[in-house]
Amino acid sequence: MDKTRLYIALIITFLAFQISFGQSQRQKVPIIEVLSEIAAIHSVVFNYESSILKDVKVYPLPNKESSLSFKIENLSKQTNLVFNKVSPSVITISQPIKFCGFIYDASLDQPLLGATISGNKDDAISDANGYFEMELSSLEEVVSVRYIGFKTIRLQVSKLDLLECSIISMSIEQEFINTVLLEAYLVRGIDKNQDWTTSINYDKFSLLPGLIEADVLQTVQALPSIKSVDETVSNINIRGGSNDQNLILWDDIKMYQTGHFFGLISSFNPHMTQSTSVINNGTDVSFTDGVSGTIHMQTDKEVNSNFSGNLGVNFLNVELFSNIPIGNKSSLQVASRKSLDDFYRTPTYNTYFDRVTQYTEAQNNAAEVTSSDQGFDFYDTSLRWLYSPTDKDVIRVNFILLNNNLSFNETALFNEVLQTKESSASQNSIGAGINYKRQWKEDFFTSFSIYESNYKLRSINADVLSQQFFLQENTVSETSLKVENVFLKNQWQFKLGYSFTETEVINLRDIDLPRFVRRDEEVLREHGAFGQTWFTNAQKDFSVRAGIRANYLTKFNKAIIEPRLSVRKTLGDHFEMEALGEFKHQSTSQIINFQNDFLGIESRRWQLTDNDNIPIMESKQASLGVLYKNKGWLLDAKAYYKTVEGITTQSQGFTTKYEFERQQGSYDVYGAEFLLRKKFRKFSSWMSYSYLTNTYAFEGLEEVQFPSNFDLTHSFTMGSTYSSDSWNISGGFNYRTGKPTSIPLFGNEVSNGNVNFDTANEQRLRDYLRIDASAVYKFKINGRFRSEIGASLWNISNRENVINNFFRLNESGGADQFSRFSLGLTSNMVFRIYF
Repeated sequence: MDKTRLYIALIITFLAFQISFGQSQRQKVPIIEVLSEIAAIHSVVFNYESSILKDVKVYPLPNKESSLSFKIENLSKQTNLVFNKVSPSVITISQPIKFCGFIYDASLDQPLLGATISGNKDDAISDANGYFEMELSSLEEVVSVRYIGFKTIRLQVSKLDLLECSIISMSIEQEFINTVLLEAYLVRGIDKNQDWTTSINYDKFSLLPGLIEADVLQTVQALPSIKSVDETVSNINIRGGSNDQNLILWDDIKMYQTGHFFGLISSFNPHMTQSTSVINNGTDVSFTDGVSGTIHMQTDKEVNSNFSGNLGVNFLNVELFSNIPIGNKSSLQVASRKSLDDFYRTPTYNTYFDRVTQYTEAQNNAAEVTSSDQGFDFYDTSLRWLYSPTDKDVIRVNFILLNNNLSFNETALFNEVLQTKESSASQNSIGAGINYKRQWKEDFFTSFSIYESNYKLRSINADVLSQQFFLQENTVSETSLKVENVFLKNQWQFKLGYSFTETEVINLRDIDLPRFVRRDEEVLREHGAFGQTWFTNAQKDFSVRAGIRANYLTKFNKAIIEPRLSVRKTLGDHFEMEALGEFKHQSTSQIINFQNDFLGIESRRWQLTDNDNIPIMESKQASLGVLYKNKGWLLDAKAYYKTVEGITTQSQGFTTKYEFERQQGSYDVYGAEFLLRKKFRKFSSWMSYSYLTNTYAFEGLEEVQFPSNFDLTHSFTMGSTYSSDSWNISGGFNYRTGKPTSIPLFGNEVSNGNVNFDTANEQRLRDYLRIDASAVYKFKINGRFRSEIGASLWNISNRENVINNFFRLNESGGADQFSRFSLGLTSNMVFRIYF
């Protein structure tokens, strides 16, 4: 024991000697000497007041070969001085500026506890007296003050009196009564709002099974009311409606294209989209279209004073996002994605490509024709510019560009000569919008917005055997403007506004042999006036919103009146009840003339109503729900009824019986939705179930009433997500009833040269089952950079899920069945750096 103590004493003495010896060898020197040495090595000039460096000493440079930035950071840590590089060769030195203040509620004149004050390098939080203090690097710095429910304040330090602590008054954010009613409705970042919408905040979003990032239109499918009969984001079905009955808005711009890979992934960059609202019923009167539902994506609405961004790559694409401050009152966000096909084709990319081209001309040709050089490319670019010239004015400009392009060669022997021709299909959209908001008073503001949205689907089918070129185009051009006035008085909100929309749709079919050209052009102009009142009592346990929208379609001299009502009531500490109802209409739909249109890649084309063969769709919907929450448990249950009139067989995606019929009809949906969720520490687990009966009514068909193509009677999901500062891990499964289908009549499959089908939609495809898992690990690289790496597995069991079937006559006169399948086992990985 004595020897052990002796050894320890000797070791401590030795270490102390080494430390003291090292310090004696590395004595501090005046900082001016070190600065002179740096200036000589790196050819820079330091500007400073001599008084601030008087008597300041630092340790000499540990390594003279180090970079200039490393040396400056080393000096900054030793002295707490501020070094600012104003040009490549000039660096200023100053002392940090002390900034203090008191944060107050302007209306109650009371201090606010927990307000966040952010500078370029330092942050602070106000205490119970509203007091804070922090250090700033320069007088040019802009400080942001944030508090939930209040308007964000940006302060230019040079305009403040720094000799005394400032009193900063914050005003309540009164734009909309849109505070969160329930956080983490499903997982962190998916919330329930008091305006009856479900919102997804991607700044807080954790993870869902099978996803490695917050794909907007994949994320919304986690909600009980939203499904996709064919597993694509471009064919989302809200409460039994077809995809064309959804209103998709990106920062108030209506989008007619929603997917890359012709629908397998969302075309909206998740890093540009800050939040998404999903509206099933009780829609605000300022929205029109979307007889089934609305998905409203929004970018950040605050001027960002700090530069930030991220760069990422996964097995499908590479992406870049950056937030660029422009002065003190403006900022620019830019995001872009590009597929990897030009650089390297991954196994994941091949899986997606094969899924898209199943039973299309890119893969299936006559025996004497071969396909080659198949290429697929997609990209998107979006930007948002925000400018706040005064505290009362905000201008927002948005732009988005989307593109998908598929090309392939067909080769065949023609007149004893080997010939090759290229076929292609492209889908692209361009959208731009301007929004201006003026806050006249604390309780009154006006907003004005205008947008232009253009969509084009184009294909060239080069038939190498018949030497025929077939060009098809579907073009949509839409211009819209909207003015809203909102006035708040105590617990009341009043809204009054006007909108105008002009939509042009062009369809072109051009065949060179025999020569045939048909170009159909339709234009529709629509005016809308709307008014709404919203009352919330002082206790915020009762809320009612009622409004009416009047629409006028000039081409048909037709007026459509749409009342809308939403009521919410709190019952005790744990229960909420809601009742919602709405009337809506829309004038555009997607129809299918033939399944092989546009090479079979994207056979749906947009079409305007003619108020005759293609009627105006009109819907009525009512729902009643109850919500229970207590100790991490949540139960949300709803029952609803929806009817939609004015649909056509062409818009419903028939691939078996009635594929070539042209009839008008309607559908009725009775449904119920249940969500059970439990939060326990860092885990969030959920189970959801939806039931619906969806029935068509077509007076002109053999069976007047029969199940809808979107009648997914039973849908069941279960999942769990673990979230911490470093890890997001999620796993779960999806099960649903197979979609209805028709089969040939047994024993009499073919009649008069056509497939002879049995009763419409009497059979169902095999039930759909998919098990997914994903994980993302987040870590810091240094004080400025952080990163994340993630992996996902989609359809872990590699189950062959049939998503559609069709029948064709074979050479012997019989009927052959063909099936399209969903994605099999698909893996993906992502690596991303944030800066």
